[in-house]
Parts: sequence; structure tokens; C-alpha cells
Amino acid sequence: MTAPIETTGAAAEAQPEAVLEGVESKRIEGRSLGQIAWLRFRRDKVAMAGAIVVILLILTAALSRPLQHLFGLDPNQPHQDLIDPNTTLPKGDFGGMSADHLLGVDPKFGRDLLSRILEGSWVSLLVAFGATLLSVAIGTVLGVVAGFYRGRVDAFISRLMDVFLAFPLLLFAIAISAALQGGAFGLDGLPLHISVLIFVIGFFNWPYMGRIVRAQTLSLREREFVAAARGLGARGPFILFRELLPNLVGPVIVYSTLLIPSNILFEAALSFLGVGIQPPQSSWGGTLTQAVKYYEVDPQYMIVPGLAIFVTVLAFNLLGDGLRDALDPRSR
Repeated sequence: MTAPIETTGAAAEAQPEAVLEGVESKRIEGRSLGQIAWLRFRRDKVAMAGAIVVILLILTAALSRPLQHLFGLDPNQPHQDLIDPNTTLPKGDFGGMSADHLLGVDPKFGRDLLSRILEGSWVSLLVAFGATLLSVAIGTVLGVVAGFYRGRVDAFISRLMDVFLAFPLLLFAIAISAALQGGAFGLDGLPLHISVLIFVIGFFNWPYMGRIVRAQTLSLREREFVAAARGLGARGPFILFRELLPNLVGPVIVYSTLLIPSNILFEAALSFLGVGIQPPQSSWGGTLTQAVKYYEVDPQYMIVPGLAIFVTVLAFNLLGDGLRDALDPRSR
């Protein structure tokens, strides 16, 4: 047998310090749910790409007017010298693309297409975000109330959702928008059109959010933390706003990112039908409406706004899918 190795007193005293020093240098820190979700989201390269595109789109829309002034662009300035008087089409190939007009010009007037896309970006995103915010506010409040109180309250709100879902939204939107073209509520022109679109799209789309929140609330109200709050004497409003709503933030954020692109498409559809944003104000749907007459002879005029809508909707959908996987990994 080998004799045990004896250590000197100094070495024996230094060893615990060395071990503690190593532990101190590799201290394990706990992570919050937000940090864990961010790590999951960051690993999803497709979702990160969608988030970057969304951020760039929002910045472009918010800075559209400064960008136009910086580069000397005017969305309503005609350039008749760039239009062929015989065909009313832009001179040159690809819709008149040049160093001065990177995306070309529109037929008949010769207005710069890049500046009109920039001008239409803030309109489309403002309507989409405003309508989404309205839908989320109404749907979240009514959904959590229906799921928590149940009984007659749940039955009434659920039937109200069924009525709104059965409502012919497109026909009603066309009728409201057409009836308020002249002016109403002290508003006229572009502010009136934007307000009407936000109200019509947001107010009649809240049942989708309401159903999701109601289903989540029905599950959460049976959890232990809600029972513990009741046991401590907490009442309904306290449980709703302090216990349930914080746990509904994830699903609400995820569905909001998926609701925004559908609202962008709805605004484009109304503008395409002529009851949305009215010219000369530029909008993506309105530009597509004007491009219908020229898509055979000038496809560039339709491709540019169509591509802008496609990229925006795709980016928001990728962002929403990534957030859903990050906040709820069981959905994978």
C-alpha cells in the first residue's frame, strides 16, 4: 500500500482559498423569464432577420419626411419631361429608373416612385399599428373579464364576439369610409381618413384577440398562484390586473405581431377599392389601384408597392413566429 500524501499546513490552508476563488470567478447567476426568452429568440436567425427588417421599416416610416427633404424628394412633384406624351408612360426602361429616380416614376405624372413609397409607408404602418392597438385594448379587457368571471358575463361577451365575427366587415368598412369622405367629428382630409380606417379595422377585429385572451384566462384562473391570491383575500380586480394580465403579456404580444400584417393588408385593400386613403396622398394600396391600368405595359409600377407590402407582411409574420417560439417553447 502506498502511504497517504501529507500536505503542509500552508498548502492545506491555501487549497480552500484557491477553490473558493475558482468558484467566485465562475459564479452562476439566475436568469429571468425575459432573459431566457431573449436567448431563445436570438438563436432563431430567421426571426432575428424579420425583427431587423421590422425595425428598419419603422425607422423608415418615422423618418420618411426628413429623408425626403434630405434627398430632395417630393412625392407629389410631377416630371412631365420624363413621360412620353404619346403613351403617357415613363421614358426609358424599367419604368424610367435612373440615378435621380432609383425606382422609376409613375405613368402620366412622372412622380418619383421612391418618394411615394416612403410617403405611403408611414400611412400604412400608422393605420396598422393604431388598429392593432385598438383591437388589443378591447379584446384583452373583454377576453380576460369573460374568462375570469365566466357565467352570464362570459356568455354575453362570447355572444358579442360571435356577432362581430359574423358582421360583414368589408362591406361595413366601405360604407363607413364612403359616407365620411366629406368630413366628420371636426376632421377632414387625411386625418379623417386615417382615423376612420383605424376605427373600422380595429373596432371590428377585436374578437380575434378576445377569444385568445379568454382561452388563456380560463387556463390561468385555475393555477396555483390565483388560488393563493384568493386565499390571501385578494378580490377580482386585484387578481385580474396583478395576477392574470402580467401572465397574458406573452400571448398578447405574439398575436399583436401577427395582427399587424393583416391590418396592413386590410388598409391596402380598402385603399385599393377607393375608400381608404385618397389621392394625392400616397399609400401602398392606392398606388396598386393606380397601377392596375398599367401592369401590362409598365409592370414596374405595380411591382414596387406590391413588393413593399410583401416584405413588410413577411417580416412581421417571421417576427411573430419567432416570438411565439421564444415565449412558449412548447409550441414548437
